[in-house]
Amino acid sequence: MLKQQLQQKLQQKLSPAQIQVIKMIEIPTLELEERIRQELEENPALEEGAEMSDTHDENFEDGYNDDGGNNDDMNLDEYMPDDDIPDYKLKTNNSSKDDKHESIPFSVGTTFHEFLLDQLGLLNLTAHERGLAEYVIGNIDDEGYLRRSAEAMVDDIVFQTGAQASDEEMQHIVELIRQLDPPGVAAADLQECLMLQLNRKMPTEEIELAKKMIDNHFDDFSRKHYDKITKALSIDDETLKSIINEIVRLSPKPGNAWSGNALEKSMTTIVPDFILENDDGRLTVHLNNSNVPELRVNNTYNEMMQDYAGNKQNQSKGMKDAVLFVKQKIDSARWFIDAIRQRQQTLLTTMTAIVDFQYDFFVEGDETFLKPMILKDIADIAGYDVSTISRVSNSKYIQTEFGIFPVKYFFSEAMTNDSGEEISTREIKKILRETIEHEEKRKPLTDETLTEVLKTKGYNIARRTVAKYREQLNIPVARLRKEI
Repeated sequence: MLKQQLQQKLQQKLSPAQIQVIKMIEIPTLELEERIRQELEENPALEEGAEMSDTHDENFEDGYNDDGGNNDDMNLDEYMPDDDIPDYKLKTNNSSKDDKHESIPFSVGTTFHEFLLDQLGLLNLTAHERGLAEYVIGNIDDEGYLRRSAEAMVDDIVFQTGAQASDEEMQHIVELIRQLDPPGVAAADLQECLMLQLNRKMPTEEIELAKKMIDNHFDDFSRKHYDKITKALSIDDETLKSIINEIVRLSPKPGNAWSGNALEKSMTTIVPDFILENDDGRLTVHLNNSNVPELRVNNTYNEMMQDYAGNKQNQSKGMKDAVLFVKQKIDSARWFIDAIRQRQQTLLTTMTAIVDFQYDFFVEGDETFLKPMILKDIADIAGYDVSTISRVSNSKYIQTEFGIFPVKYFFSEAMTNDSGEEISTREIKKILRETIEHEEKRKPLTDETLTEVLKTKGYNIARRTVAKYREQLNIPVARLRKEI
């Protein structure tokens, strides 16, 4: 049964401009530069350069209704240029046709898989075998491992390309690819990867013993049961240490060890979003805007709106459509410029609040001076919502005189020591790391022992908490820290 009913509902929605500001706050400086370049390409009403006037109404009135009709209340003053300087005086044309313009070439390198494909020319392969080899290389992951069996690849290549191959033929192709560089490529697992690399080395006594250890005692080696290995191979601790030194020189991920891709290496560069200056204890935060251009609305588009305002008697449908397009582009450009401004102000206010809160750390550079600080602490100081502080601290970095730190580094929970004083968990992690660094490597400290050590220093925490902090520091368990 159908029935009609009237319902009143209160709902809050974000405007497109607010959504744009939120997205701007989240991205770091490098992504912001790319986002600005993209907007400059897509919106012809936006261009680089300082605005001639910073004053404009934030509320843009629609020039037309949704059905495309004219609205006589359209406020054209918002789109008028603020001066009477002719456009030709704002541009220069003093270049000569004889000027030499050169572009600087740059290399982005080749990918890991392209590097392997290039080496296929060194092998004496038929067209059929080369097709199989290219398929095998396509199944090698970025770490250099071939985690699929020859039988599985034979079944897939029949369905995908119709090429016929036997399991023995596919395995032969895999063995040929394992002869390529880097050593260890196309291995099925770590044990096989290490064996492939050892087989490429000059056969010495240590290398031969290393092969035996990897081949017959790999589980004991991975679990650091060194006593079992020395007994099985009838060697002393010094010989075992020499063997291990040979193995640790090998690459557990041959794909990552290959450094031919210059583009991937450049992408790992950290660009700080904030720069902190210390002038005799006076701390000042700056935004790293060295590569972020100033933006303004294109003067030509403003002039088009001025021409429209001066020729209201001559208004064709084509003219109205053109003005509507221009207005939409100008509105979009102004929204984007405002979003950039709000982003810069929000980031600067938030980071300044963090620096003031952690003043002692930024002056001394010792992480033991870090105070317990959570998102709500900074939200209360800066006057923003907790979600805004979270977005600001995500993927952002600050450059100080002590190095570059992620903004998230300064947030930590609070704990109380035996004296009743609130301390940062980061201070406990530092003590935990220093204790492990100075432990006897032949007999590493277990989590239970580390718990007792921290208790003697006034930090009464549980063993599971010690294990959690150790894992956060990327420190393995005692058994895996053992050394000869």
